[in-house]
Parts: sequence; structure tokens; C-alpha cells
Amino acid sequence: MQEAEITERARVELAQLALGDRLRGAVGHELVLVLVSGERIAGVLGHLGKDWLVISQGTRQWLVPWWSVSFLEGLGRLVRKPSPGVGGSLVMASALRGLARNRAEVAVHVASAGQVSRVFEGVIDRVGSDHLDVAVTRGEARRAGAVVSVVTVPFAALVAVRSLGGQDY
Repeated sequence: MQEAEITERARVELAQLALGDRLRGAVGHELVLVLVSGERIAGVLGHLGKDWLVISQGTRQWLVPWWSVSFLEGLGRLVRKPSPGVGGSLVMASALRGLARNRAEVAVHVASAGQVSRVFEGVIDRVGSDHLDVAVTRGEARRAGAVVSVVTVPFAALVAVRSLGGQDY
């Protein structure tokens, strides 16, 4: 009888685990993410916010919203509850505003019809509550003459943001 009670308590504890708890336990470890676009990203889990994570691949980093992750490999069994503080509570919009403020050169991966991802390279100009504007450039610094177009991307269509210049996210 006691064994059944222990098993049931373990099930109840597992049912209360959130994905973020498991991801926090994997910070600093190798993971593979498969995105809804079909893209496969392998690297080290750097840090995460409330609805996003950063994967490092050598000098490149990927800022990935949780909603664009189809599945993960290598997550492991470690669990870490959130610690008090600001870091883990930052939402996607806050992380994107930091990239906009730093004028970081990025590649913005966007879901399109048929789950074929489109990629826009440039600089994030503005970030609203549910969308961002990307100044698409010709591989040059963000100047008025180098901007080919400005693309507005709703967060719901955002798959990932990849660094182009080796900046830290």
C-alpha cells in the first residue's frame, strides 16, 4: 500500500512540472531543438526567459520563442524551479527590445504557408507588444540607404532570431 502511495505522489509532482522548470535544469547543456519550420538547431542552452530561450552554436546564438519549438532532444531529467529575480520573467518582447536597442544584425526566421520558413536579414527597428519591425538590409550597417524594406512580423509567426555578428543575446 505504501508503494502505491509513493508512486501516486511522484505522478502528482511530475504533473506539476512546467517546461521552463526542465529547461532551467538544462542550462549549460547540449540540446537539439526542432522548430515548427522543420529547422534543427543543436547547441548549448544559454539562458531563458518567460517564453523564450537562447541556444549558442559557437559564435552564433539563436533566440527562440517557446511556441516555435516542435520538440527537444537531450533535455534530461534535471529540474530547477525559478529563482526570485528578473531574468527568468523577461518576456519575448523584452529580449527583442534589447536586440533593437543594441542595433544587432540578425536573421529573423518567420513561419510562412506550408511551414516553409522565410528569413529576413537586417536590424530590428521597433518592437511592439505583439509584433516587431525588421529593417531588411543588403548586408550592410543599418543606414537609410542600405534598407531594402521594412517587414512587420507578428510574434505568432516568429520562429527564431539568429545573430549574424557574434553578439551575445
